Amino acid sequence: MTLTSQQRAILFADLTGSTGLYETLGDQPAARAIAHCLTPLQEIVQVWKGRVVKTIGDEIMAEFPSAECACDAAKSMQLRVTAMPPVSGVKLAIRIGFHFGPVLEDKGDFWGDGVNIAARLAGLAKASHVYTSAATAQALPLRLRSSLRDLSTLAVKGKQDDLQVFELMWEESDDATTLARVSSSAQVEAALHLQIGGRVFDYPRDKNMLTLGRDVSCDVVAKEKTASRRHARIERHGVQYFLVDESTNGTYLQIEGDREVRLRREQAMLRGRGRISFGVSVDAAMDSLHFECE
Repeated sequence: MTLTSQQRAILFADLTGSTGLYETLGDQPAARAIAHCLTPLQEIVQVWKGRVVKTIGDEIMAEFPSAECACDAAKSMQLRVTAMPPVSGVKLAIRIGFHFGPVLEDKGDFWGDGVNIAARLAGLAKASHVYTSAATAQALPLRLRSSLRDLSTLAVKGKQDDLQVFELMWEESDDATTLARVSSSAQVEAALHLQIGGRVFDYPRDKNMLTLGRDVSCDVVAKEKTASRRHARIERHGVQYFLVDESTNGTYLQIEGDREVRLRREQAMLRGRGRISFGVSVDAAMDSLHFECE
């Protein structure tokens, strides 16, 4: 097996209601009805520059070159299935999970944590719902990110830490459009308040990145001895803020109500309020950065 690492969006679309078809129609007619439903979904994958990796019973696994393509495909799939008439009185629906990140490829199939996350998201989603991850949300353009609803962290089977999950509001109804716009407008006004030492300030509206570190040229200067000269950065992507570690000793993040996490060349979305420390645990830090998202 020769594995190569690539950045891909992996999507799982799982048909719900198929059990009722088997009970109503029997095995062969039900299988034909399910195939009839999955065929247009496979065509949608191709429209959005993707490729069907495999079908597993009543589930499709597909890969896309970007988070944007996977998101647009997920919306198109839900709209297509919603428009389909009931089959022998059974209304079919799909649940979708997709994730963008590094995956391992071998002979057209994909493996690794990115695939597992996408599968777990599909498993968490309810019928007619689309779930994605915080990492994927960051990779989406604003036109799609504004249609995401933060579900906070959810426990995911096989993952030690909870996963930040977002629901894609894909419906074209007035209610869904209003909800997405209200959510988006509320988030657009969001602010990030910061405090370190005696300095209190807000994330500047005219900047998309703040540098954090021991070097005096950084936007936020940390006096902690364990801090790297260029330790980390906070990036603004649309209406969300992400902490990105660049250090030798790691960046510690404590979100109020959650356990502390250590980032090593990783990133995490900031939410609520909490503290950031440089190369040492928050509890032991002499000079930590307090933050609050509104």
